[in-house]
Amino acid sequence: MNGENPVPEQGRVPREAGAGAGPGAARSRWLALSVLVLAVLLVGVDATVLGLATPFLSEDLNPSSTELLWIGDVYSFVIAGLLVSMGSLGDRIGRKRLLLAGSVAFGVVSALTAYAHSAELMILWRALLGVAGATLMPSTLALIRNIFPDPRERSIAVGIWGAMASAGAALGPVLGGFLLEHFWWGSVFLINLPVMAVLVLVGAKLLPESRNPAPGPWDLPSVGLSMAGIVAVVYAVKEAAAYGFRWDILAAAVLGLLAGTVFVRRQLRLAAPLLDMRLFKHRGFSGAVLADLLTILGLSGLVFFLSQFLQMVQMRSPLEAGLAELPAALGAVATGLAAGYIARRTSVRASVAGGLAAVGLALGACATLRADTGYWMLGPVLLVVGFGAGLAFTVTADVILSSVPKEQAGAASAVSETAYELGAALGIALLGSIVTGIYRGFPVPDGVTAAQSAAAHDSLGGAVRTAASLPADVGDRLLAAAQHAFTGGLRVAAAVGAVILLSAAVLAWKLLRGQRLEDAAEASPVGV
Repeated sequence: MNGENPVPEQGRVPREAGAGAGPGAARSRWLALSVLVLAVLLVGVDATVLGLATPFLSEDLNPSSTELLWIGDVYSFVIAGLLVSMGSLGDRIGRKRLLLAGSVAFGVVSALTAYAHSAELMILWRALLGVAGATLMPSTLALIRNIFPDPRERSIAVGIWGAMASAGAALGPVLGGFLLEHFWWGSVFLINLPVMAVLVLVGAKLLPESRNPAPGPWDLPSVGLSMAGIVAVVYAVKEAAAYGFRWDILAAAVLGLLAGTVFVRRQLRLAAPLLDMRLFKHRGFSGAVLADLLTILGLSGLVFFLSQFLQMVQMRSPLEAGLAELPAALGAVATGLAAGYIARRTSVRASVAGGLAAVGLALGACATLRADTGYWMLGPVLLVVGFGAGLAFTVTADVILSSVPKEQAGAASAVSETAYELGAALGIALLGSIVTGIYRGFPVPDGVTAAQSAAAHDSLGGAVRTAASLPADVGDRLLAAAQHAFTGGLRVAAAVGAVILLSAAVLAWKLLRGQRLEDAAEASPVGV
């Protein structure tokens, strides 16, 4: 329970490519980083364009509200279930090899997603996109851990890594808004293809390979247990939040908890576990992972529904909605780049807890949103969200990487990303169910048939379509009632998110006590 590595490194291992000293090695490291951040940029773009495209996708594919939630979170379900397995696989077969293979798969499935012609196919392709995506983030962060042995350089690299993820989040709405105003909704997924092509072609030449030199076998039963445990638990939470408890939901929860328990016990017995459970004995590692999970859980509801609020409540164009969300990403880029410096000048726990508290207070301000809320209020709130999230996420990523031996960088990075994706899935399920539950309670005016009422109550997109088919006076009243109900649900979700974020700030303050970022003089000699 102190700042030492839970698993001591045994002797020296061969030096990784790009990890040496001298000007040539330094140039090699930063060129390799420039390739890695392409993958991060792509994931950031992909995460935000879906929310922006949701109104158009809803109009074309006509998904039910349940299908719409599945489209939003099935990617997170699958990727969360596979991240630990893929991170461990990268440690064994090579992180570069896994990253490049996953990039090719990500590009192919993105093209299939763009041409989905039904809600069911969209859910399927998003699930397969999660399989490919599970190879990307852990590989990039693990390669950074191995390419940058110097802790201060690594902090800068992690800051750039986080800043590019935020830049992708910023670019996604703007680029997506432009595409949605000129092309069909599938075009927002095709932008993945050129980025993936550059990553594969350039990365094959520039990226150094790295792996655990003595990894042991990849335990397939552990892979199955990990996937079953995470997906079953998340599914149970999602369904219970939306429909209440049923026997099948309870069975899924029990199955997930049982699979998780067996997984943990199996890892403790294996000589070469898929995930070394001793990592969690490190208070900094555990605290950083928990902070990430709670942060994205509290934020995800706002992120998922904000684009719908901007477009279908405030009636902005897709490009205007994308530009309106820009301050959050710009704030995250700024603090992500400065996070290592801030954490060393103050402390790790002050940086993380302060960042989370700022996000919590900003979400509290979102609990006052109304349909006519001006941008003079929303813009600064989103900027504060970006400042706080960028600082907290970057520092926790640095803590997680610094807490483990380099041989286990892939598995540790995967745990971090699992917390992020699990939090996103749970957040969309729980907070999304709050928004949906409140939204469905709005009264319809006279002159609306039962079928039209059902379509309007199914989703806000359905209400917009139904209102357009009605006489102007009836349609206006129906749309106003739907917008008011949706905004009310968003306010409640923001308030719940604020409570979660402020609670995460308190936990981070306690769990990260005494934790600090490594300095160059303290770095392990391994690989130097």
